[in-house]
Amino acid sequence: MRAIKAIVGKENIFTSPEERVCYSYDATNIKHLPDLVVHPHKADEISQIMRLANRYLIPVVPRGAGCGFSGGSVPIRGGISLVMTRMNHILQIDEENLTCTVEPGVVTAELQREVEDKGLFYPPDPSSLEYCTIGGNIAEGAGGPRAVKYGVTKDYVFALEVVLPQGEVVHTGSQVKKSVVGYDLTKLFVGSEGTLGIITKITLKLLPLPQSRKTIMVVYPSVGEAANTVSSIIRNKIIPSCLEFMDNSCINSVENYLKVGLPRQAGAILIIEVDGSPLQTEKESELIGALCQQEGASQLRIAASDQEADQIWRVRRSLSPAIASIRDTKINEDLVVPRSRIAELVSHIEELKRELRVVIPCFGHAGDGNLHINFMYNKDDQDEAERIQRALHSVLRRVIELGGSLSGEHGIGIAKAPFLSMELDKPTINLMKLIKKTLDPNNILNPGKIFPPDDEG
Repeated sequence: MRAIKAIVGKENIFTSPEERVCYSYDATNIKHLPDLVVHPHKADEISQIMRLANRYLIPVVPRGAGCGFSGGSVPIRGGISLVMTRMNHILQIDEENLTCTVEPGVVTAELQREVEDKGLFYPPDPSSLEYCTIGGNIAEGAGGPRAVKYGVTKDYVFALEVVLPQGEVVHTGSQVKKSVVGYDLTKLFVGSEGTLGIITKITLKLLPLPQSRKTIMVVYPSVGEAANTVSSIIRNKIIPSCLEFMDNSCINSVENYLKVGLPRQAGAILIIEVDGSPLQTEKESELIGALCQQEGASQLRIAASDQEADQIWRVRRSLSPAIASIRDTKINEDLVVPRSRIAELVSHIEELKRELRVVIPCFGHAGDGNLHINFMYNKDDQDEAERIQRALHSVLRRVIELGGSLSGEHGIGIAKAPFLSMELDKPTINLMKLIKKTLDPNNILNPGKIFPPDDEG
């Protein structure tokens, strides 16, 4: 304790139970108290802390805003919760080379607003963008609605400064777009969930801000017609900037939450956005409207202003808090299938809901096949909990059968660790464990994550 105070100052260390409990959980609501909470403000401090932690074998768990859905920042073995939110400066916006350099604690939406004021664009937009941090986005491999056209966080990371588990500071990637000097270590750290290193500085790619956008809300009698529309749009060579899906459970939950006049009897809603030049967005919105009608849409609304578009997006971004009222416990899975097979996955979920009498609200990024499937139950209802577990395992198996993935943007953490071998074979898992052991031989950096507890090696 004395040594860490000397590094960061006593005002940046928190030890009381009341202070520590604030950093004991994330959006999974799984709770484990850290022994110590530390707020560093530069890489050198983190380097010194890691050297101390290795000497005394103290677990260190990096943390951004703590809004992840996989338990990635939960200190399940105690130790130090290393909170990165003081490192929150935008260091440079390079308008000539279309890049920016930031610290990990910068809030995603604040970065977006800052670059958009200069006519630039940082596309990744997780639903938690108003409070999640860039460092957390990179650690978890975050995505968002715009991924269908623009890709995810990993597609925008040019270079990183990283403190390794034993305290060394390394620099990966390059400030330039093209560089093939050595291994691509940047991609190794992106999505590594804070298990291989602590990110302290980031260079990101920017794009020119699109001139125009059009936002469309489309209502369908059934989920099948909505799912078929997704395939039809892509089949007709249109790539919207966003293509979002919500089923009836989600519609009613949001209507209860916001009271905005959503059609409670609808089977599903799609929220579709196109961007680009004014001519392009006008043409694509007309084509999409026609395709939606062909596939059985019962209502179609094109936002006439930015304010109306924001109202439509408020519906989508309110989903997570809205569905929390359905049951007191939620297992949030972000599963991915080839977008041409979304209808098959949704059909399987609908069958399970009828057969097992369970509630499974489903929404997400239909444009890239990434759906957020929420398995809801009351924790005091043992029978319902067992039925939900049967449904969960059935859906995970079906996703793999359809050629999909068990996590599109939330990471593995502790919540999905038991299912890792459903998707990855033994040699692949062993290679990942070897990389972890090479960089972190004492297993002190975010231990217990990604690999099941009895399989850390």
